[in-house]
Amino acid sequence: MEKLTYELWTEDKGNFVIDEEYKGALNVLEWAYNEYDDELVYACSFGIEGIVLIDLISKIKPNAKVVFLDTGLHFQETYDLIEEVKQRYPSLKIEMKKPNLSVAEQAEKFGDKLWERQPDRCCHIRKVIPLRETLGEATAWLSGLRREQSPSRKNTNFINKDETFHSVKVCPLIHWSWKDIWNYVEKHQLKYNPLHDQGYPSIGCQPCTFQGDMTTGSRSGRWANQTKTECGLHLK
Repeated sequence: MEKLTYELWTEDKGNFVIDEEYKGALNVLEWAYNEYDDELVYACSFGIEGIVLIDLISKIKPNAKVVFLDTGLHFQETYDLIEEVKQRYPSLKIEMKKPNLSVAEQAEKFGDKLWERQPDRCCHIRKVIPLRETLGEATAWLSGLRREQSPSRKNTNFINKDETFHSVKVCPLIHWSWKDIWNYVEKHQLKYNPLHDQGYPSIGCQPCTFQGDMTTGSRSGRWANQTKTECGLHLK
């Protein structure tokens, strides 16, 4: 964090060019890996944005560090996709980061199905703490946030000061639309989670993920019928 001054927390830093094809993503990634190299970690959920970002990262840093927050509650389709990604990008360093408590241990300590009664606590145990542990060994992290995904993400910049993890959060896809994402996937013939074809625009843990609006790629299917919209990784 000492390496950066406040002026870096704007998308204009580094003369990022918003080109038509990548909308600045490759320029941001090149800057980020030049700045942080192995101290930069990509926290990937392996949703459709994640698949695009992994392909872009492979053009800049083929042996990049990627962490998947393995809550133990993901769809089998997600785990299958991760294995396919490993085959396509064999140089990637993919870590399956698990919480300190298994699902059974969590149920024993806090009661069964904590995600239904206290979803914020469940996310904190199974996602926030594991990412904090991961970032304790890194300086910055990558995220596939896009501005159009939700109101809480509309002001995201390329380079963000992350108060939650006391880190730097780099978001190369902020200017990408839902259509841009899918056009890239089709053009480059990328494998993706088949649940997208079943009406799931945003895919997280199985108990908290439902079908949503596939026309916009919104997060409407996450924590349906609850006021919760974020797992806690991207909240201030």
